[in-house]
Amino acid sequence: MTDEPAKVERAPEAPTTTTTIIRERGSSSGATGMIMALILLILVAGGIYLFSQGTKSETAKDDAIAGAAQSVGNAAGKVGDAAQDASNNLKDDQGN
Repeated sequence: MTDEPAKVERAPEAPTTTTTIIRERGSSSGATGMIMALILLILVAGGIYLFSQGTKSETAKDDAIAGAAQSVGNAAGKVGDAAQDASNNLKDDQGN
């Protein structure tokens, strides 16, 4: 037998590949969110202000109506008293 060194054949190695994914974030995305939050805050504050003003207006109107009704009630009471006095005076004049 002949002594020959054994040959070992290897398959060529596959080239290694590297995949790099780059994600770019727009610098305006954070600013847009802040602007939207600010606009929302202003709208909510404006709505609360307008609602509170409407409530004050309604209260003032209700108070004015209640005051007018009280004045009408007082006037009706005076008319009733005057009618009673006139009736009493008429009875006194007829009784003499």
